[in-house]
Amino acid sequence: MTHILGHHHISMRTKSGDDNTHFYRDILGLKRVKVSVNQNDPYQYHIFYGDNTGSPGFDLTFFENQRLGKTQRGTNAITTVGLFVDTEAAFPYWEERLTAHNIPYEIGTYANYPAILFQDSDTVQLALIASNHAQAPFFEPWPDSPVPLAYQIKGMGPVELVVHSLAEAQKTLVALFNYHKVYNNGKEALYQSVKGNQNGEILVTEEEGPKEKPGRGSTHHLAIRVADHEELNYWHERITEHGYKVVARHDRYYFESLYFSDGNNIMFELATDGPGFTVDQTPEELGTQLDLPPFLEQRREEIFENLNPLAGIKKD
Repeated sequence: MTHILGHHHISMRTKSGDDNTHFYRDILGLKRVKVSVNQNDPYQYHIFYGDNTGSPGFDLTFFENQRLGKTQRGTNAITTVGLFVDTEAAFPYWEERLTAHNIPYEIGTYANYPAILFQDSDTVQLALIASNHAQAPFFEPWPDSPVPLAYQIKGMGPVELVVHSLAEAQKTLVALFNYHKVYNNGKEALYQSVKGNQNGEILVTEEEGPKEKPGRGSTHHLAIRVADHEELNYWHERITEHGYKVVARHDRYYFESLYFSDGNNIMFELATDGPGFTVDQTPEELGTQLDLPPFLEQRREEIFENLNPLAGIKKD
């Protein structure tokens, strides 16, 4: 049987690429692996953070839009991103690091894991979770990370969806995608893409109230992994057979993908593992210049002139 392999990446909105880079690279210790553009609106940056090669299962990505207002939090939204650290032994290091950077935090639980809960500079809700040494499937440490290897973030953990209908979410995750239910208490449920594998966990919380109005710090979509072009074709057909509408399908150059929204209006992307970010650069070159897919390359001068300045990024 064809399986969803776990998380691929998650895409959010930021008001400032420079502030965003400072938070995720300089504070959290992630590598800025790709600075590209929103392929549907190429005057906006699309910035990717992850491990040394930007491997699938790790990447946190952001669309920059300096006109964004504040997000009005609500339901039918992707609300929290879990990040793997090895164990609770890493918590004192992170408490000290967050305090040194004046970032408020709380110690608690998230998806039944011990967690440090905090927000980024755009109010993205984050949870560092003690994962018992879980990590992204192709994790490769970034040698220049300001965070020592023992304490580094090693992958994307549970992603939370807050929705009007838990039953509708289960219809998508279980009936369509064959996710495994870890628990369901009627108001909150945890699902795994592969039984026993922490790399694709989705936490679903049912909540009444107004829908979220997105702004800075909101999430655009969650991307989940498929192996290759053939499997993407399989899921395209299956999604349609289950009554959902595929709203777009693209060759993103670094991966192929398709998009659809479920019954709670949560946007999912299915993305292939390859060819990956090293298709056009070595790991050492990643994130040092504006990278454009071939179909936008002839517009490089025009696009670069219309982008906001971003520290450390040259035109070519």
